[in-house]
Amino acid sequence: MKLNDLIKQVEVVNRRGEPDPDISAIYADSRQVNTGSLFVAVKGTAADGHLYMDKAINQGAVAIVCEQLPEQLPEGISFIQVKDSAAALGKLGAVWYGNPSAKLTLVGVTGTNGKTSIATLLYEMFRTMGHRAGLLSTVCNYINEIKVPATHTTPDSLSIQRLMAEMVETGCEYAFMEVSSHAIDQKRISGLEFDGGIFTNLTRDHLDYHKTVENYLYAKKKFFDDLPATAFALTNVDDKAGLVMLQNTKAKKQTYSLRTLADFKGKILETHFDGTQLLINDREVMVHFVGKFNAYNLLAVYGAAVSLGKQPDEVLLVLSSLRSVSGRFETIHSPLGYTAIVDYAHTPDALVNVLTAIREVVEGNGRILTVVGAGGDRDKGKRPLMAKEAAKLSDQVILTSDNPRSEEPDAIIKDMVAGLNADDMERTLCITDRSQAIKTATMLAKRGDIILVAGKGHEDYQEIKGVKHHFDDREQLREIFIKQQN
Repeated sequence: MKLNDLIKQVEVVNRRGEPDPDISAIYADSRQVNTGSLFVAVKGTAADGHLYMDKAINQGAVAIVCEQLPEQLPEGISFIQVKDSAAALGKLGAVWYGNPSAKLTLVGVTGTNGKTSIATLLYEMFRTMGHRAGLLSTVCNYINEIKVPATHTTPDSLSIQRLMAEMVETGCEYAFMEVSSHAIDQKRISGLEFDGGIFTNLTRDHLDYHKTVENYLYAKKKFFDDLPATAFALTNVDDKAGLVMLQNTKAKKQTYSLRTLADFKGKILETHFDGTQLLINDREVMVHFVGKFNAYNLLAVYGAAVSLGKQPDEVLLVLSSLRSVSGRFETIHSPLGYTAIVDYAHTPDALVNVLTAIREVVEGNGRILTVVGAGGDRDKGKRPLMAKEAAKLSDQVILTSDNPRSEEPDAIIKDMVAGLNADDMERTLCITDRSQAIKTATMLAKRGDIILVAGKGHEDYQEIKGVKHHFDDREQLREIFIKQQN
């Protein structure tokens, strides 16, 4: 492709060098550059691509997109100066891959909790309705039925465009994606044309990156600010940040709620361990989900589907058949008569949601035993809060290792213990080894009890000192339960 055709959607500040070279590929990683490539110098959180422009040229780059031109311009190279390289990268990728998001009905889901569940359930719903659809999520990406492993909540902008181009090639009509605050702030969704946006909720998370809750909120809000007038903006008005998302959006404003008047109004009629009876816009539906947080997720799914033109009765029929997402309130039953629940809850609010849901359905003298840790190299401020919420809503707590990353697991647990008082500590054990912590919970559990193993959900690894070791909470529990049968 000619460079002039490639940059037609990019706001160019300055141009130098070769006028219109042929481009064979686009890269933002200098290590991948080869002959005929366009290299985009992006200022990332870990490295500045501007420091690698010479390396890219030496490896065969014929054009450079950058925010700052080098003092010495090598001959035979085309330099395109832009205000924001990260934003330009997404737009370049869109043109390179034929603007695939314009050929899909694309819906983004953002918020602290619920993104994976809502995006995945929408994907499953529209597939059930007979449509070909794609999914970009924390758990896994799907190009219709083809599974593509996920490495980030939202991939880099070139990967997104490539995945969506593959969706278009396989005949997908719809695409549903999680949109993280990091992705918004780092312009990874630049060049995408959204047909709808969903806001779930906003609680403390990612303050290691955003520094303040206000910064975190406005990262989310920017997604809605940028939606076109042709899109819908669906928000949870029961969350105090819900209406903030709609303040400056040009999109059609839609709301959902369990507490107040809204476009999509829900009410929990009955709740059981295996499901919930809901009233949605005066229509009853039985769903295979438990807890208020799941009721919110299903309201968002219902609202989005109706906003996309689906008939309410058809949406409710499919909603009644859907099952929970992998690692989200996933139940595993012990032959000894107690139940284990594996959930991704890794924020104080998510932990409260799951434990409250369990408390609502636990029967008789059943106790709640919670195994929980906190991730390393992340917001340290939420660690004592996580422990405090676990102790408040559980009968027994076991603090353990999550993904310690570069930190010492014992130091993370110590930070969590700081949130507990003397009474809490009487019901708390600290067991660093996660496998041993889970095993201990199963040894303490009795018939009718519920064990919550929180924090990792679908993850099948533990990251320790930069190395990912295979570890799956569900596998650990199933192996223990198989031994209990023998």
